[in-house]
Amino acid sequence: MTQPHATHVTPDTQDADGTPAGQDTQGTTPAHVPPADLRAALTAQLAGAARAWLDQALDEAAAHPGTHGPISVWELRLAEAGRRCGPAHADAARVLVLHAARADTDALTRVYTQGTADERRAVLHALPHLVPGPDALPLVEDALRTNDTRLVAAALGPYAARHLDAHQWRHAVLKCLFTGVPVGSVADLARRARGDEELARMLADYAAERTAADRTVPEDLHRVLALTESGRPAPGTADPHGKES
Repeated sequence: MTQPHATHVTPDTQDADGTPAGQDTQGTTPAHVPPADLRAALTAQLAGAARAWLDQALDEAAAHPGTHGPISVWELRLAEAGRRCGPAHADAARVLVLHAARADTDALTRVYTQGTADERRAVLHALPHLVPGPDALPLVEDALRTNDTRLVAAALGPYAARHLDAHQWRHAVLKCLFTGVPVGSVADLARRARGDEELARMLADYAAERTAADRTVPEDLHRVLALTESGRPAPGTADPHGKES
């Protein structure tokens, strides 16, 4: 299997209505919405021609989920999604196509490796719906190595929250602070940060480095640091469960 590599850095753009391109208009991302609910919400937002295209694309993907020739028909639909549904809805449409095609880890890796940054982001959003185990972690790890903030944010959805180990996850949180990705993009942040003394140490070190360089400490750093303190026992109180690594 071809290994993915970090490329396709794409700047943020906005649609005519001011909505960031690729952002779900309901205030959530496709990774967090069950596919049936995602389809219902997207169908309600699309105009007639776009809605007809989506229905056809999903029917084709469901009927021909495997690879047919050099490229599957549903992979062609991934490339069309932005033009057919509009940039604001393209992520959701692509996730639905991947789900209808029942894309497995090999297919998702192929799309991620060969696709545009927009298609890669859709693959990352689709992971929690399609891959139950950690097999697709190399895609998350690749996205976290990029400087594309939209890929970094997409990589830190529910799939990463479930499967990234503590070391990788801590460094992913720091990557958000380095690159300006809002920590609100990190799925399950409060639970994973709670009582994490090593993350607290890393955050304190980073804050000290920025202060020494006369640079502003990101507000998000203080937010995460407060989360790490929320699971600590009060002074003088023993923790009966010990520290979770």
